[in-house]
Amino acid sequence: MIGFTGWASFLVLFVIFVLLGFYGARWRRGDLSRLDEWALAGRRLGTFLVWFLVGADLYTAYTFVAVPAGVFAKGALYFFAVPYVATVFALATVVMPPLWEWSRRRGYITAADFVEDRFNSKLLAALIALTGIVAELPYIALQIVGMSAVLAVMLLNVVPGASLEFVSDLALTIAFIILAAFTYTSGLRGATLTAVFKDALIFLSIIAILIAAPIAIPGAFHTAFKAATSLNSGKGLLTGVSSLNPAFTSAYLSLWVGSSLALYLYPHSVNGALSAEDKRKLALSTALLPIYGIGLALLALYGILVYADSKALNIIRSFPSTGYAAVIKGNLPIPALAATILPGWLAGVALLGIFIGGMVPAAIMAMAQANLLTRNVARYVVKLTPQGEARLAKWASVFFKFLALVFALIPALASVSINLQLLGGIIITQTLPPIFLGLVTNRFNKYALMAGWASGILTGVYMFITRYIATRGASPTLYPIAGHLYYIAVLALAVNILVTLVGTAIAELTKRSAVSKVKA
Repeated sequence: MIGFTGWASFLVLFVIFVLLGFYGARWRRGDLSRLDEWALAGRRLGTFLVWFLVGADLYTAYTFVAVPAGVFAKGALYFFAVPYVATVFALATVVMPPLWEWSRRRGYITAADFVEDRFNSKLLAALIALTGIVAELPYIALQIVGMSAVLAVMLLNVVPGASLEFVSDLALTIAFIILAAFTYTSGLRGATLTAVFKDALIFLSIIAILIAAPIAIPGAFHTAFKAATSLNSGKGLLTGVSSLNPAFTSAYLSLWVGSSLALYLYPHSVNGALSAEDKRKLALSTALLPIYGIGLALLALYGILVYADSKALNIIRSFPSTGYAAVIKGNLPIPALAATILPGWLAGVALLGIFIGGMVPAAIMAMAQANLLTRNVARYVVKLTPQGEARLAKWASVFFKFLALVFALIPALASVSINLQLLGGIIITQTLPPIFLGLVTNRFNKYALMAGWASGILTGVYMFITRYIATRGASPTLYPIAGHLYYIAVLALAVNILVTLVGTAIAELTKRSAVSKVKA
């Protein structure tokens, strides 16, 4: 699809990416045998480095393929990702600087460290840590699915169809061996340098497609919206093409709100924020992050633009609609569009941007999981020196990367990875009360917080499973109430907070009653 020049630009830039990753061990030298130096880059990243790091961390390969793919397949509902960018960073400017300040003062590495100290409960901290570890695993797997979509387009008509999956899996395995090696040696420093490189390629690619589209496609977006409306008349884009079907208003709003609440609860988001040099620079970098929303809005619109590109449509339609191939097919719109409307060398640049857009976040996510395992699970079981913590975290990050890789390369598991990631979003939202509300007050009873967490998890999982069965996996995250659909994470969080408040009130009344009896 992309020719010799495309492959050449892809491979040359990939080598540069790898060299940057390994150079991270020498950049801004620190004692990488200490966890805070390895996992948080010594907390010395300035405004723009944090901006690039967190941007690369949050805008992943899966984001760049899933949002336009969602718009392509389902329509206007998936445009919720654009306004949520504005609100999530507004929330982050409120909650992340105080969490950073607590972490710098007390030496926290994870949000679970904060929870342990704030509520004097190792058990609550361990539950929050395990929730984060579980929620991250399918998230990493989906980065690999996004990377697989890139390889599927690049290898199409290059290797026989029967060998395509084998060659793709081999390439992904090699890429993750390299990723594990430089993450182990460089830690967050390597991730930061590669994040800058990745973001530069992504922005270049988005702009290139915007310029090339009117040249390659007569009428560009006008033609695309007309074609999308015609091809999906009475079917397909049930949520609307040029505007949202009113029946999905509650779903749109609750997805917007729920996603905004969840994003900075993910361990990798916290990890990036805690690496900042000071509170002011973190606040400023967070305030600048909505700039990425411009790129995301364009990418969402590119999901409609594909309808005007017959070559891209033919690539998508050439893939089967069953099994693991259907998962790859669902993520092809942007890789296919880049390969068909950009010159070969530039298509190689764009596809590499998406490919390493999976590797960089996967590295940070695995590091965040490793931090939680080390600090909030293993440390409670065995005594670890600072060097022992770092050593365990390094090996744990390697383990989590390859666990996700195995998960993503087994077709039966990969085919449900999207739904598992959606479930991960529901369960990670249930960590909000002890983390975000804990920044405001520590008066919540720790057992009430555990009860709320458990209630939210059970409610969310129950709703998800029942909807998965009812819709046959088509829409498992939206639950009907009084004729309207709502994002399950928001509903489960409401149950969580209610149980926490009631439990805390009961605990407080019981305590006061006991004090009164003693005085009497």
